[in-house]
Amino acid sequence: MRTRTLLSAAALATATFGAGLAQAHHSFAAFDRERSVVLTGTVKEFQWTNPHAWIQVLVPEGESGQKEWSIECGSPNMMTRQGWKSRTLKPGDRIALVMHPMLNGSPSGSLVSATLADGQVLGPGGVPAPKTGNAPPPP
Repeated sequence: MRTRTLLSAAALATATFGAGLAQAHHSFAAFDRERSVVLTGTVKEFQWTNPHAWIQVLVPEGESGQKEWSIECGSPNMMTRQGWKSRTLKPGDRIALVMHPMLNGSPSGSLVSATLADGQVLGPGGVPAPKTGNAPPPP
């Protein structure tokens, strides 16, 4: 009886702890998912890394030059299923992005869609890319 109680407690603790880790990793709480912002700029770097790929994009900002934005994408595995490759973006490529901005106002966000210079629209990985009519025009 004591062994069964200990095993039940261990299983409950594992399930609770494991669920907390999974939820913490996949939380979108830092992003304003009610707003979508369009950015058009030049790719500085495309980081094809786990657990999430990142797009560093330089966006013109009036007379002050440009601002660097960090855009979080899905995992490379999920992005590959939507047509992304590690070489899809190269430094200097023009790109238009739709993203959910950070709640704290920092120049970062969660990718909704990317429109490449050739007009191809790709999603963030994990969810389908929006229809072309919902994406910004090619840069």
